[in-house]
Amino acid sequence: MQRVLTANQMREAEKAAQDQHGMPSGLLMENAGRALAEAARSIAGAGGRFTVLCGPGNNGGDGLVAARFLLEGGARVVVSLVGDTGKLTSEAKRNLQALEGFGESPRAFEALPEAGPGDVVVDALFGTGLKRAPEGVFADAIGTVARWRRAGAKVVAADVPSGLQSDTAEPFSPCVEADVTVAFGFVKPAHELEPGASLCGDVRRVDIGLGGESTRAVSGAELFRVEEKDAREALPKRRADSHKGTYGHVLVVAGSPGKTGAAAMVALSALRSGAGLVTVATRPEALPWVMAHSPEIMGIPLPGDGPLGKGDLEALKAALEGKDALVMGPGIPRGPETGALIGDLLASVEVPAVLDADALNAVAEDLKVLREAKGPVVLTPHPGEMARLWGRTTKDVQAHRVGVALNLATSLNCTVVLKGSRTLIAEAGGRVFINPTGNAGMATGGTGDVLSGVCGALLAQGIPLPKAAWTAVYAHGLAGDLMAQQRGLLGLIATDLLVGLGHVWTRWER
Repeated sequence: MQRVLTANQMREAEKAAQDQHGMPSGLLMENAGRALAEAARSIAGAGGRFTVLCGPGNNGGDGLVAARFLLEGGARVVVSLVGDTGKLTSEAKRNLQALEGFGESPRAFEALPEAGPGDVVVDALFGTGLKRAPEGVFADAIGTVARWRRAGAKVVAADVPSGLQSDTAEPFSPCVEADVTVAFGFVKPAHELEPGASLCGDVRRVDIGLGGESTRAVSGAELFRVEEKDAREALPKRRADSHKGTYGHVLVVAGSPGKTGAAAMVALSALRSGAGLVTVATRPEALPWVMAHSPEIMGIPLPGDGPLGKGDLEALKAALEGKDALVMGPGIPRGPETGALIGDLLASVEVPAVLDADALNAVAEDLKVLREAKGPVVLTPHPGEMARLWGRTTKDVQAHRVGVALNLATSLNCTVVLKGSRTLIAEAGGRVFINPTGNAGMATGGTGDVLSGVCGALLAQGIPLPKAAWTAVYAHGLAGDLMAQQRGLLGLIATDLLVGLGHVWTRWER
């Protein structure tokens, strides 16, 4: 796992490195500036010029160090201090003096030469502490950087592109769009979450001397980026003497007339993700259509017709006997009693449960029904479903994804998978996992049903939460990435992921 730090946590880590481990702040800046210079060199064209724009804070100090290292290497460098030079931090002042010792004095921003192909612009205007939109000369500078980039120059950002909010990944206007962003010490939410991640370009994390021990001193939620190695190693090894009972039995409560495909995709993805057995429970008129998708799917008819309600409780309890995981929601017939049914069912059985789609919409009417659950519960909302669960708008959810997911997880003592670009997995204990896999081609009906099946299968195989959830999300997204290479983003459909999952497991077994 790769740790992700907020702006405040980064300040706490730097303070801990200085106070507890004797790391001078000047050396942290020196290391950051050296890495920034190396990144700039790596994307420069032959004979290209380096234009370094520095603000008055420590981010500007990093830029001044980078300019000095570039000059030491014989590069053509021009530097501009943007804003009130009287507000330079002490470390920035020291590095300005060192730069001037090389014979380079900052120029007025208005007097800088134009930048174009082969040139590199180093953006060291603002760092992680930006709280409001850039104004005045700073806004002018960011606008000029955008013009130079359109003209063919490359842009390297120091820690975060100027104008981007480090903690929310939301850009102010204006905001720099970088080709490369050098993340100092640890990656930040802006590097991992959209829309910030797209504005950062290629994110290169560099060690500046903080050390892993410094994160022990930070407060607040723990954020992590899931790595492929983490997900691969979470899968259980298949023993030679195992049998279908070894790998669990998933009960899928899903489907209704016109929506039988949802139930089939959940069942098939669970089978394709290692579940030993999968049974679908649905209304009698829907069951044959579900089972027709594959001979491996077993079925149980739920007597009656119409929406699921309290009258279905005993039949579902009976269906869950001998099962190891429950997936409920995709395509179910929902009515006024469905939420209460789900609450009563979860309060009477201990199997881990994944709630998706209309199961989420049903419990959103009264979230208290989830608080009596005996077993672990996973909620897998997309932003619209999360808005209904949270009682806000989808726009609010998207603007506060980490906080929203974590609040719901802690308030309901469950695991929340907030789907979308860079899906989040939040656990009640205060940790949030950011998934880096997946693509825009997966924005199509049924991909969420596939994810629910993968998660149910991993739970049935005994993988605990939240590990089962973030492993399922990573594998699901990677399946989409691998299939997009074959189908393209426009042509990707949900059932393609069933093939993609096979590619993922093969890749990991190697």
